[in-house]
Amino acid sequence: MVQVRIQTEDFDLSAEVAALHAADARVGAVAVFVGTVRQLDEGQALDCLELEHYPGMTERAIEDMVEQARQRFEIFGARVLHRVGRLGLGEQIVLVAVTAAHRGQAFQACEFLMDYLKTQAPFWKKEHGATGSRWVDARTSDDAALAKWGIAASNAA
Repeated sequence: MVQVRIQTEDFDLSAEVAALHAADARVGAVAVFVGTVRQLDEGQALDCLELEHYPGMTERAIEDMVEQARQRFEIFGARVLHRVGRLGLGEQIVLVAVTAAHRGQAFQACEFLMDYLKTQAPFWKKEHGATGSRWVDARTSDDAALAKWGIAASNAA
């Protein structure tokens, strides 16, 4: 079972994981990553984060990423939820959850998907803080994280 959603609403972590787990009785492991809005980015205090996307295109791009994860790892299912809009400090931004028979495949697939999302998913992020607002570029470290999976990216400014 694969599910990709882009939404403005918050999500219930427990309910999302339970639904993914319940979809397949073969599941022996569920690996989960939840990203949240942090207070500081590169030393700048933030008030909030704003995310934009192209509806349809973003979902298709993430579905392709999940398909690549399915080809690389022995996983049963995946759920990727990404929020857009204006998000305050501490709010959940993204959920990546992966099921497999064993933890190794689940952990690896979850990390692969998050590294891939960070650099290749078509989202635009803008940080808002006391010193103003700025668009956020991909970082060299994000490209390096994706490179360890054998995927070249050059998004960093």
